[in-house]
Amino acid sequence: MTDEPSFDPKSWGKTEPTPPRSSSEALPEAFRGIVAPSGQPASPHPTEAIAPARKAGEQKAQKQPRTGEKPGSSAAARSLIGPALSLAILGAGAAAAWLMRAPPIPAAGDLPETAAASPVAPGETRSVRRLVLAGPADLRDALIAAGVPAAEAETATRETGKALGAAAGEIRMILTLAIGGDGTHIDRMEVSRLDGSGAAVTRDAAGVITASAVAAELSKQIRVVSGELDADSFYSSAVSAGLIDSLIPDFINAFAFDFNLASEVSPGDTFEVAYETTVNAAGDPVGEPQLVYASLTTPAKSRTLYRFKSPEGEFGWYDGNGASTVRSFMRTPVDGARISSKFGMRFHPVLHYNKLHGGTDFAAPIGTPIFAAGNAVVDFAAMKGPNGNLTVLRHDNGWQTLYLHQNMFMPDIAPGARVIQGQKIGEIGTTGRSTGPHLHYEVHVDGERVDPLEIKTDSGRKALEGSVLAAFRQARDRVDIARAQYVK
Repeated sequence: MTDEPSFDPKSWGKTEPTPPRSSSEALPEAFRGIVAPSGQPASPHPTEAIAPARKAGEQKAQKQPRTGEKPGSSAAARSLIGPALSLAILGAGAAAAWLMRAPPIPAAGDLPETAAASPVAPGETRSVRRLVLAGPADLRDALIAAGVPAAEAETATRETGKALGAAAGEIRMILTLAIGGDGTHIDRMEVSRLDGSGAAVTRDAAGVITASAVAAELSKQIRVVSGELDADSFYSSAVSAGLIDSLIPDFINAFAFDFNLASEVSPGDTFEVAYETTVNAAGDPVGEPQLVYASLTTPAKSRTLYRFKSPEGEFGWYDGNGASTVRSFMRTPVDGARISSKFGMRFHPVLHYNKLHGGTDFAAPIGTPIFAAGNAVVDFAAMKGPNGNLTVLRHDNGWQTLYLHQNMFMPDIAPGARVIQGQKIGEIGTTGRSTGPHLHYEVHVDGERVDPLEIKTDSGRKALEGSVLAAFRQARDRVDIARAQYVK
């Protein structure tokens, strides 16, 4: 059984055959959609939509009242004929309304249709396709797959590339096809990147394709998240509160000089963060979010920090008065690791006798980054017996820090190399005499081992001044206004 031809509303009451469906059947199977004259969507089940209309037309043809004729005197006839005519008229009206309804509203995030639609020629239809492509390089193949001639697809791709730019990345395409007797052609096309920038492409009556650039519409928003530490970890607490997990290391680094998150925080302590996101016109995030505020409160102390770009062009953390958090030494050389053994006398788990544990052990998974505690020169970086992979740094004030049992050294860590505070120098491992993955961290002052957690780190703080301080206060106030609008 073959499908009946699509029904043209203009043919109601006429004896001429309805237009054939060859225009939509010319589309490849993957892109074939439901099209109707004048660019309106047709019924997915044509015979079901047409039947009521045809029936209504047949009833009108069979009984046409003469001018001035009165209805029949039979009450039974009136009771049957009246409702029948009403149903027929309603059926025809419903079918017409369904067939001629407006096209669907584009989904949020689609590029606004900046190109004006060209007039629909007689016997021509329109079909709209919305596609997401991996990049501009896939545009030509997508157009050809939609039925566009290869030469036209190549021209459209070339012109779009000029307006779109050479940057790679996902693009969204809204393609309107003109389908007629001479085949399938581009009527208009909108191509957009995630940030809203893109190109508007049109094809005129002479077949000339032009493309114009569409500028990105971006704005910045500050979002605030607060929460309370649970019994598991800061990570689980932050994620539960709604903080993006990629921002958690930044939060930990912000307090590298003020808190040891492995030993100085406990369940019930509170935190608050504010991060800035760039969004496009549809409100979708573009790029990576940036942490701009961090606050941590424990029964012992509270710190509130703001991220700001220094006059040297580097971002750092400052308190509310514009004083930098940077000290001569970081409190811990790893992010969020658990302290598995403190400095002092202990029973050695391998040697089985009491001896001085001359450093602090930070337990963390293999591969966890290890950072230089301060500016220094590398004295030693190699395997050394029970110490495993060992790095020794000599700092500008004469102190030494030692990092034992590493899984690996960073490629630029070698004797004589200069490192800066916070630079990644290696990764946690379990080399040498070790019972599990951890970092054994030591600090030597004048040749004597001291407790790393007892070192005073208050020296070396710098404060912003003058116009730079004024700029910092503006940035701080902007964050505070966003925080004040946040309802906890």
